Order: sequence, then structure tokens, then C-alpha cells
Amino acid sequence: MTRSVLITGCSTGIGQAAAHYLQEKGFKVIASARREQDVIQLQQQGLKAVRLDLADDASIEQGLEQALELTGGELYGLFNNGAYGQPGALEDLPTAALREQFNTNLFGTHHLTRLVLPHMLKAGEGRIIQNSSVLGLVAMQYRGAYNATKFALEGYTDTLRLELAGTNVHVSLLEPGPIETRFRANAKAAFLRHINMQQSRHRAGYEQTLARLDNPGPSSRYSLEPQACLPPVLHALTSARPKTRYPVTRPTVMLGWLRRLLSDRALDRLMLKAGG
Repeated sequence: MTRSVLITGCSTGIGQAAAHYLQEKGFKVIASARREQDVIQLQQQGLKAVRLDLADDASIEQGLEQALELTGGELYGLFNNGAYGQPGALEDLPTAALREQFNTNLFGTHHLTRLVLPHMLKAGEGRIIQNSSVLGLVAMQYRGAYNATKFALEGYTDTLRLELAGTNVHVSLLEPGPIETRFRANAKAAFLRHINMQQSRHRAGYEQTLARLDNPGPSSRYSLEPQACLPPVLHALTSARPKTRYPVTRPTVMLGWLRRLLSDRALDRLMLKAGG
């Protein structure tokens, strides 16, 4: 039987790569994106695609309804991949910007997951994969909004896993480190929209942040392409015993261990040296 999978955030990056990869592996993939032009591009690439904006409940409901029409009413897998990063020191961040970050990165994911779960529970099986981040494990300066959503997603997913115990609906966290996507371009747009760097005491730090976001090269010497995330996604969908967490990239593995071994102050010193 062909398994169906809905993926959010497929306009570029991990989501788009996962959509093509899983379709090649025999899954019935429904890709989604928040902009209509991206949906059209996905369809032109040979994917079934629907519009789904995680910041809009009505769009989530309509997108899922269209996805279920394409799958005959069943959905085995959900890859909650869609998200973006809002840079800026917390003291400079308007509350509205933090709400926007949570609306997309957590509340939209929650709304979609709630709508999908009854279909999985009725079928007696299902897989949910949440795309978290190394920044769901450790904090970095000027990433407070993103950190907050990913820390929340980690706790949300751990709780959901406990509540689904014994249902044959399995939940896994994907925890990428530096992956080369359009994440930096989207983060820069969010920064410029909400942060007034000229009036901030963090102006010098922001100049470094913008230089990093504008750098056309890899964001880190440990950066990997989106394809590095695909084998873990496939394992989470197909293994009889999927892992609860899939760290991707060396920094995620290292920092996961260091978070357990170091004191808070020692980890702070390490992250201050790495941040900027």
C-alpha cells in the first residue's frame, strides 16, 4: 500500500528536498507552501502540492482538506517542516514579531497536528516528524525568538509522544544544525522588518549578524546540504521503532553532549564565543 505524507514548508530547502526524495521512494507526497507561486512551481516539478500558510488557521484547514482529497481521505505521515527565524536581541524585538514567530513555528504546527491526528488514530497508525533545530537544544544571542519556538517545539513533541503512547502513532524530532537553505535570506528579511538597529545598543553585533546573513558561502564549516536530513526522515517514516530524536550535523551532536556535560555558565561562555 502506498503511504501518503504531507510536508509543510516545501518552497525550498529541506521541505522541497524531502518531497522529491520521498516521492522517489514510493510515497504519495503532498507538498505545501504558503505562497501560490511556490505551489505552482512545485506542481511544475511533478509534485502534488497545496497552499498552506502556517500563520493562518483558515489556510491550514483548507490546505489539509485539499491534501486529504488528493490522498483519498487518509494520511500516514506528517512532516512539520515549515518555519523561519526572526533575528534580533529580545530587548529590541516587538511583541508582535514574537507572536508572528510563534504563529508560524509553533501554533500553526499545533493546529495542523490536531487536525491530522484524528485521521491517524482512526487508521490505527501514523508518523509525525517535527523539524526542530540545534537551537532547540542550546541558546544563542540574537536568536531568542527562534530559540523560544524551537525549545517549545521540543517540549511539545516530548509531551505529544507520551500522550500517543500505545496508539501506533509515532512522533520524532529532526534536529538539524547548519543546513544550506534560504533560511538566512528569510531571516534577514524578518530582521529588517522588525529591528531598528540604529537605535540599539547591539548595533555592532547586528552588523556582524547582517554580514553573516549576507554571506553567500556556507554558514559554517560544518554546513551540510538539505539532503543530509533525508535518511533520518525516511527512517522516522519507515522504521518499526523510529527514534525520538535525529540529530543532523556535527554541531548538533556535539552540543547535545555538551549541554549535558557543562554547567550553564560554561555553556554560556561557549555559545557567546560561537555566536554573533
